Amino acid sequence: MPALGSQRRLLGSLNCTPPATLPFTLAPNRTGPQCLEVSIPDGLFLSLGLVSLVENVLVVAAIAKNRNLHSPMYYFICCLAVSDLLVSVSNVLETAVMLLLEAGVLATQAAVVQQLDNVIDVLICGSMVSSLCFLGAIAVDRYISIFYALRYHSVVTLPRAWRIIAAIWVASILTSLLFITYYNHKVILLCLVGLFIAMLALMAVLYVHMLARACQHARGIARLQKRQRPIHQGFGLKGAATLTILLGVFFLCWGPFFLHLSLIVLCPQHPTCGCIFKNFNLFLALIICNTIVDPLIYAFRSQELRKMLQEVLQCSW
Repeated sequence: MPALGSQRRLLGSLNCTPPATLPFTLAPNRTGPQCLEVSIPDGLFLSLGLVSLVENVLVVAAIAKNRNLHSPMYYFICCLAVSDLLVSVSNVLETAVMLLLEAGVLATQAAVVQQLDNVIDVLICGSMVSSLCFLGAIAVDRYISIFYALRYHSVVTLPRAWRIIAAIWVASILTSLLFITYYNHKVILLCLVGLFIAMLALMAVLYVHMLARACQHARGIARLQKRQRPIHQGFGLKGAATLTILLGVFFLCWGPFFLHLSLIVLCPQHPTCGCIFKNFNLFLALIICNTIVDPLIYAFRSQELRKMLQEVLQCSW
């Protein structure tokens, strides 16, 4: 895939404008208004990638070590951690290679660099798609566990979970290969945007329904205890706050990147869209931030997993 401009080579064809030289600058636009441009230093990419790497390795190690966590729900969380891990590893690798090339420490042929760029792009694109899919799978798993609690273990079996996991990984690899091969086709970009919208809608519908059921259950308990107002309000506010954080983080971290893809299809030559294209590195950094937040939302809230993490850390020291 050709790397256009001096932006990061990851999905380089999606952006053809040079980065800003200052953290916040108004870059002049010859065909339109001035643009607010955010420059992300390579050191920040490395730092975010390493933090994500450590967090997600701990999640995978804790789930793999504790047999009590060998269930479909934790396998989905583990696969999400692996996907986030691949995002961070590939970004750290890409940043390191770019820095070595710029410093002249790593000297190699252009063809080799191009192949390495394609491999990293496939890795990152596939891990992004798998992250989205596993976020949706976790939402479905939690929905079934609440609304079909008595049938949960017969519906979400280990063989069925493994088939779902395998299908997601295969689909992610195929999607990334198609994207890298046909990155200049608008249909491919629209499919990726459609995947994001579908996952956002799925998570919103399922989690809102789960929150409504939980509030209904809280009202029933309140009626029995004759303390309807305090319990219902407190639980409702807490549940709404949790839902807002969960969906808000997902939308804020992933939304700008897929907005970028949408604008490439809708207005690739418009000056205003060009201003947005200049912040591609910022959108990528937000996705890496999401790989840091995911363990905090989906993994570290489990008391048993937190205990296992403490054991893993104690053993490592």
